[in-house]
Amino acid sequence: MRLIITGVTGVAGLAIYRAALNDPAVERVTLLTRRAVPTWAELPANATEKTDVIVHTDFKTYAPELAQRLAEHDALVWALGKSSVGMSEEAYTELTYAYTIEAAKALKAAGAGSPERPFRFVFISGELADPEGKSRQMWARVKGRVERELPELFEGTNIKPHVFRPAYFFPSKDYPQDRLHQRSAIERLIDKVQTPLISTLLPAYYTPNHELARFAVELAKGRWPDHVLQGVAAAWRPKCQRP
Repeated sequence: MRLIITGVTGVAGLAIYRAALNDPAVERVTLLTRRAVPTWAELPANATEKTDVIVHTDFKTYAPELAQRLAEHDALVWALGKSSVGMSEEAYTELTYAYTIEAAKALKAAGAGSPERPFRFVFISGELADPEGKSRQMWARVKGRVERELPELFEGTNIKPHVFRPAYFFPSKDYPQDRLHQRSAIERLIDKVQTPLISTLLPAYYTPNHELARFAVELAKGRWPDHVLQGVAAAWRPKCQRP
């Protein structure tokens, strides 16, 4: 399988990239990114030989040749994004909604997928995302809008949308450099305090990052047919919900 990953410099994206490199079923990984993978990132030994990098600075525009190159893959995990804290609704909508939808339109125009091998578009959303747009939380409405419009956009095509809603997650303790570079000192303190509380009292609202990564890759491989999947449960038995 040939897999595209966005958001590779972020917490979820970097973990998904590592999981893809370690999966023998993934033959090639293409990183669609605005900047190179940071030098501090610890990667499997096969990273260089298994990876292609496309540096793309404008995620609202796709030249036909780029769209066609992307369409030749089998799946995409859209992990590009960040916390909405400190962002205006306009800026967060551009990052989360506009970037995702424009990529989806480009793949659709390029004719990604086939009846025999549909292209899988995996959108990393979030627990409590609201497709109905009624939530008081701005991020939930914006991510919910993406969830609502992707199936409409791909209707009648050979592209199959998947929505994965992980809950609270943060860099794995197995990669201390991730925590140092991807989380501020305050965020690291919050992680340390919140994790035992959430994982014990509200386990459905905690998603270990390594499980998030493996689950996203398996979803891209077509392991689960459901459109919307929430969280990650033991033995790969997620709570599934159809819209």
